[in-house]
Amino acid sequence: MSDKANADDFPLEQINKSIQKAMKSPFYKKHFAQINPADINFVEDFRKLPFTDKEDLRDAYPLGLQAVSDDKIVRVHSSSGTTGTPVIIPYTKKDVEDWAIMFKRCYETAGCTNADRIHITPGYGLWTAGIGFQAGAELLGALAIPMGPGNTDKQIKMMIDLKSTVICATSSYALLLAEEIEKRGVRDKIHLKKGVIGSERWGDKMRKRIAGELGVELYDIYGLTEIYGPGIGINCQCQSAMHMWTDYMYCEIIDPKTGKVVPDGHTGELVITTLKKEGAPLIRYRTHDLTKIVPGKCECGLDYPRIATLIGRSDDMVKVRGAIIYPSRVDEILSAIDGVSSEYQIMIDHLNGKDILTLFFETKIAPGEGLHNLEKTVEHEFKERIGLIPKAKAVGMGELPRSEKKSTRVFDNRY
Repeated sequence: MSDKANADDFPLEQINKSIQKAMKSPFYKKHFAQINPADINFVEDFRKLPFTDKEDLRDAYPLGLQAVSDDKIVRVHSSSGTTGTPVIIPYTKKDVEDWAIMFKRCYETAGCTNADRIHITPGYGLWTAGIGFQAGAELLGALAIPMGPGNTDKQIKMMIDLKSTVICATSSYALLLAEEIEKRGVRDKIHLKKGVIGSERWGDKMRKRIAGELGVELYDIYGLTEIYGPGIGINCQCQSAMHMWTDYMYCEIIDPKTGKVVPDGHTGELVITTLKKEGAPLIRYRTHDLTKIVPGKCECGLDYPRIATLIGRSDDMVKVRGAIIYPSRVDEILSAIDGVSSEYQIMIDHLNGKDILTLFFETKIAPGEGLHNLEKTVEHEFKERIGLIPKAKAVGMGELPRSEKKSTRVFDNRY
């Protein structure tokens, strides 16, 4: 994983098999045209291979990633395609089974058992979320409640009537449900004990709100459509970092600018190579998720390596008047200010030849001098830590839109 990786921890045989599988696909036949897997004998050889990026996968649309014959494919999943051509990932029967095994392991790591009733709100269909949560729950032997997103009235009714003990959701929808349960005064009728939350990065303040309002232990589950889907990693009951199932994938952390592997403990971009995937193996896939390797063995006893909770993406930063802004940095600033809630939005506009950044945030503080002072505090802290003075605008609790899927934090209207 780190720059000190050697033959002892580098899965050479599995890597070479995965490369050989991948090169049966039209995409990798071209991408690795000049590569002979027999020439890869050390980790240094592997690190000379070109990266695979999402744009490459879009160019392979629809089935250029398929590395087995049609009769071996049992399912496809796809990214949303909201920012371009969708990415289609074909799965074999074994891929589906392996994904369920990893997901079951996630539930077990979170302390879930076959006695749990798992309330699944992520979407079904081409998206990998809902069906992954369900397959893992069924393999665990738990009762799966496949709600899918939306219809909050029915979600809460079923949660109460079926005595759901585990909620699976995006952080945005978990917050929406928590607020609705509080608003309706039915928290004493809710039996939830755990929340398995994924799909988007979320800050400590939002995490504490959801955990407090739902009365649950929260677990960050990790995954992406290109690499099976959610379920390839999760944090344990020590809550410090996410264990990655490295019997199914090889992970590297690179400097996003240079592409060089960084030492353990240093933040960079997560790069994943699949080790067992058949339908669409991926070699050195750049996830653009920013994290770091957490060295040492976890107190929980699991031997699987850990990565830190994601802090953002290498491609989600925006630049305003020379200042570089990551949503994770804004999370960090707002979480340290008393009176500011977890929910915020950034609007960037270009007016009269100048970029203007407006930062909306929720608060319980009533209009008046206290609210005005809070806005000035937010502006001051933003300037001190990012180098740019925003226009801070406080709004009441619940005024910013909630989402059943992923929240959009930054709206750049300049282009």
